[in-house]
Order: sequence, then C-alpha cells, then structure tokens
Amino acid sequence: MDVLSLLQWPAMVVTLTAAWLVASQSKVRRNWGFWTFIASNVLWILWGWHEDAVALIVLQVGLFILNLRGARKNDPATS
Repeated sequence: MDVLSLLQWPAMVVTLTAAWLVASQSKVRRNWGFWTFIASNVLWILWGWHEDAVALIVLQVGLFILNLRGARKNDPATS
C-alpha cells in the first residue's frame, strides 16, 4: 500500500474534527471548522485522484465551494 492510499485515514480524521468544530456555538470555532473542512476536501480530492474516484472528486469540489461560503459567512472578524 502506498502513501497516497493511506491518505484516506487522515482525511477521515480531519473531516470528523471539522464536523465537531462546525457544530460549536462559538463563532471562532465554527469558522475554524469550515477551514478544517476545506483542508479535508483537499485531502479527499488528492485521495480520490489517486484512486480514480471521479464522483468523490466532484462531491469534494462542491463541498469545498460550500465550505468557502460558510467560512466567509461565519468570519468572526466581520461581526
């Protein structure tokens, strides 16, 4: 098993961490959650590219865009 095949495990941990942060009532933690989700999107895209998982890549690109929107709307500096 090569290194890129193992990338799914840190991607999963980052995704779960992001979900925990986004569920926070703290606006700062929630904002960190969106940026953590963005990091997980990148990890999943890398893994999906390696595994030829086109549907996963398309999903992650869509979620990446939604997470950018969430990060922008929840930016604690703008409130």
